[in-house]
Amino acid sequence: MAQLTPEACRAARGILKWSVRDLAEHAGIAFSTVHLFEKGEAVREDSKAKMVAAFAAKHVEITNGDGTGARLRRFP
Repeated sequence: MAQLTPEACRAARGILKWSVRDLAEHAGIAFSTVHLFEKGEAVREDSKAKMVAAFAAKHVEITNGDGTGARLRRFP
C-alpha cells in the first residue's frame, strides 16, 4: 500500500469533491488534524490510516506510481 502524503490527500479529496471538514467527518478525526497534515505537519499514524480508510470506503486509492497521488478504482 502506498504511503499517504499531503499531496495525495488533497488529490483524493479532489476526486471526491470533499472539503477538509468532509474528510475529517468521514475519517472520524479532528478537522485540525487533516489541516495540519495537508500543511506538511506530522500527525499520528492511526490518523493517516483513518484517512486512507475513509478514501478506500469511497473506492479512492492512494498511489505512488510516477508520483504521489490518488485514483478512483474501477470495477469490472
